[in-house]
Amino acid sequence: MDHGQTAATQGSRIDAYVDRYAARATGMVASEIRALFAVASRPEVVSLAGGMPYVTALPLDVVGELVADLVARRGPVALQYGSGQGDPHLREQICEVMRLEGIDAGSDDVVVTVGSQQALDLITRIFIDPGDVVLAEGPSYVGALGTFAAYQASVVHIAMDDQGLVPADLAETIARLERAGRRLKFLYTIPSFQNPAGVTLNLARRREVLEICQRAGLLVVEDNPYGLLGFDGEPMRALRADDPEGVVYLGSFSKTLAPGFRVGWALAPHAVRDKLVLAMESAVLSHSSFSQLAVGQYLATQPWREQIKTFRELYRERRDAMLTSLEALMPPGCTWTRPAGGFFVWMTLPEGLDSKAILPRAVAERVAFVPGTGFYADAQGAGNMRLSYCYPQPDRIREGVRRLSGVIEQEIRLRDTFGTGSAPDHIGVDTPGPDLA
Repeated sequence: MDHGQTAATQGSRIDAYVDRYAARATGMVASEIRALFAVASRPEVVSLAGGMPYVTALPLDVVGELVADLVARRGPVALQYGSGQGDPHLREQICEVMRLEGIDAGSDDVVVTVGSQQALDLITRIFIDPGDVVLAEGPSYVGALGTFAAYQASVVHIAMDDQGLVPADLAETIARLERAGRRLKFLYTIPSFQNPAGVTLNLARRREVLEICQRAGLLVVEDNPYGLLGFDGEPMRALRADDPEGVVYLGSFSKTLAPGFRVGWALAPHAVRDKLVLAMESAVLSHSSFSQLAVGQYLATQPWREQIKTFRELYRERRDAMLTSLEALMPPGCTWTRPAGGFFVWMTLPEGLDSKAILPRAVAERVAFVPGTGFYADAQGAGNMRLSYCYPQPDRIREGVRRLSGVIEQEIRLRDTFGTGSAPDHIGVDTPGPDLA
């Protein structure tokens, strides 16, 4: 074998380091959404897949001036190393943001992170040994499932309905796993405008979930990136507002400002806060001072509450465009959630249809979605798909739904004729892109 053949073989077929990786590396796999990026980003494809915020709605000229002013006035600080816990003034501002959801907290228990995704990674690193159980809604956020898999957690899903996580199933699952001698570490939940299902845990259930977890001595990890993006009324009261010692709250500016700043945070009980700071320092030494100060200056000088209102109105219009189009165009047998905020609709297909098998035909018809299997740790979700309305213009959403309905109608005809659809079972991807979960 010549050198070219050897290099090609090692680079594309055989991983020369496979026997040297830690066992946890086997859980590191690309998400369903990342694999879609190359095709979904083509201009001719209407992407109802990725959950990208519509940052064009920001006053970008003002943001540019703000950043330039930051460098001119505070460059030596903004471009230097910072605290592992985060900028003290920004932590105070974060507490002000959280008060909108009923949280009364001190800045000393806030840890700034590289997006809330890093906060989730740090929490998992602190608590999870291989084989430990994480309870999570079914379906759940694909980025969280990837993190749990990377740390070799065992994910057990809790049922949801239109009112969010089902408390009775949570209580029964905890009891069953405890009888089996399993080690339960925490419940991971997205209670407001859940990703991917779009549903919201109602107030009565929030109290019940907290009571169940308190009785079981189970930590709650509340991931709440969409909490301020409700379309009607005031923000829901956060779980953390009613249980400061039993809930770790994860927040982010990715949805209410811009994901490019990569600024999120964790609000944790004091002892957990100490571990988070140590884990943060070992991971990145310190967070970007520049990003933190830029976000802090934005919050101090700009009408950020009005900007959130602008986002809410924009996403409401797009949600309405999707729901009215689904109602008008989808064939009988399709059902979907009706979100009161956030970015996503969760659709259930007619019996016998497989969303992952349908995807290649949908892309050929120039529309993309995310198959439901990516949001489960146990291969459920074949009959579901996540549809995102946050990024496309309303007319593009309507066109995307029209294309998708045609694909589903064709699959129904194939099912009725042959017993199953005939789409290929994979989709070619040129290069991986950022995870747009």
